[in-house]
Amino acid sequence: MSTIYILWLRQLKRYVRSKPRMVGALGQPLLFLVALGFGFGPIYAKAGGGNYIDFLAPGIIAMGVLFTAVFTGIEIIWDRQFGFLKETLVAPVSRMQIMIGRTLGGATVATIQGLIVFLMTLAIGFRPASVLMLPVALVFIFVTAVFFAGLGTCFGSYLEDMQAFPLIMNFLMMPLFFLSGSLFPLAGLPAGIQAVAAVDPLTFGVDGLRGALTGMSHFSMGIDFVILSLMALTVLSIGRALFARIQI
Repeated sequence: MSTIYILWLRQLKRYVRSKPRMVGALGQPLLFLVALGFGFGPIYAKAGGGNYIDFLAPGIIAMGVLFTAVFTGIEIIWDRQFGFLKETLVAPVSRMQIMIGRTLGGATVATIQGLIVFLMTLAIGFRPASVLMLPVALVFIFVTAVFFAGLGTCFGSYLEDMQAFPLIMNFLMMPLFFLSGSLFPLAGLPAGIQAVAAVDPLTFGVDGLRGALTGMSHFSMGIDFVILSLMALTVLSIGRALFARIQI
């Protein structure tokens, strides 16, 4: 457990010390909030959808979690190239503890980033439907962060080229984001898009978060939590297997 705690703490220290990284990760969510929230807001209202900021905010919070969590995986490649990973792997502790510590650290960092984005949404006018549901929203943020931090660990354990990692991640993450219902309602979409959204892990994170913050959900928060949790456990198991195969 001490190994998990040390690696978790190391991830947090990296995040706190990297102020440009903290600020830079907020740029894209802020752009989407302002440009889409105020740009499409009147159109969404005229279509009978209500306040678009209220609909958009949970998706943008999930977006901040998504990209922060998954890109913590690149630190595995970085540490492998500069020798820190070798020093960690030769220590008399199991690789599973090392992987869990790194993944939980990345998930915690992504959760903090999601909370900062949440504060940004409050600043532009978003108001949660119920303050009592905020702990539930936090749970969905964290489970989403665990899934995508685990996914980043999978790719970081498999890839050795630091330049390939962001290219592959962007290739995968942007479709996951746009097809998750973050920017538009899933109801009424073509059957093909709804089928893709139904297997998109971020869909359940966004839907659960939207249900907790606004009371609106496409599925139900119970279904969202169960499916997202099962996906998180699955990706952690895969990440454990890939991390165990790293050669030093």
